[in-house]
Amino acid sequence: MTAVATVGAVRTDARRRIVLVAAGLALGAAALFWLAVGIGNGLLTPVEAFTALIGTGEPATVFIVQELRLPRAAAALLIGLALGGSGTLFQRALGNPLASPDFLGIAAGAGTMVVAAIVLGVGSELLLPGAALLGAALTAVLVYAFAWRRGVSPYRFILVGVGVAAYAQSITSYLVSRADLQDAQAALTWLTGSAGMTSPTMLTLLAVTVALFIPAGVYAARVLRPLELGDATARVLGSRTQWDRFALLAIGVVLVAVATAAAGPIAFVAMIAGPLSRLLLRRAGHSIAASALMGAIVLQTADLVAQHAFPWQLSTGVVTGAFGAPYIAWTLIRTARR
Repeated sequence: MTAVATVGAVRTDARRRIVLVAAGLALGAAALFWLAVGIGNGLLTPVEAFTALIGTGEPATVFIVQELRLPRAAAALLIGLALGGSGTLFQRALGNPLASPDFLGIAAGAGTMVVAAIVLGVGSELLLPGAALLGAALTAVLVYAFAWRRGVSPYRFILVGVGVAAYAQSITSYLVSRADLQDAQAALTWLTGSAGMTSPTMLTLLAVTVALFIPAGVYAARVLRPLELGDATARVLGSRTQWDRFALLAIGVVLVAVATAAAGPIAFVAMIAGPLSRLLLRRAGHSIAASALMGAIVLQTADLVAQHAFPWQLSTGVVTGAFGAPYIAWTLIRTARR
């Protein structure tokens, strides 16, 4: 077998594995969505859940499914897709597993602007997405500007992002401390992050954003392979390194901003979705679609645990934080050993 044929066979195997893993993750996300619709105070059979979804079941069951369970199940699915896709875009564009919107201040900037809107009394349902997008965009521009030195070094970008994230969180704390009691309670509730807070309008916006920007991320991922070889090699191969990296990060910013506006800052999903999907892909490498689906599975699982694993309900962000923190510790220890 010639070298060209060998490379072709390897690529074919990699594409086949990516398709199989993505299909398996899609089935897993669909099963968790069905589970979220079917369980609650009253357990529904698959037939009852289906008839309620299409509106032909018992009126009480239709109301429970369509008005109470379906919006939250859909929100968990869509938010997970957005966070999983954005996280792996950041990680691959910057070449670091810790380079997620959680660490780089993007989610913190979006959260700060939303809290400011709530505290200032302009946090209407229509303005929150704009506030989140503005906060995420301003934070990203600020980090990019401070990290620029004849180009953007991924390492410098991450260090600046960590500092900006801490600064944004301090501003958020100040705003909450200066707010009146009602606004402070609303801001603190939002800051815990929960898929159950997503309104119908935000759900629609979230669905449109995911439908547009996840495919855009998959398409734009073609430029990632040269970037992952290093900027010097990428330029030799004809890559416009700074522009390509900026475009990838911009897609990730939009996804995380809308997800944050919909449910508040939900930590660690964006960080762990990519590495978990890569464990399944193995030598096939990376896949934006697989990472987005893994993000959906992680968030759906966390939301089910938050709703049903304890005698009282928890916020989704509390659960993701509980299993995300050990992952960060493990990543730091592994990196230090290397």
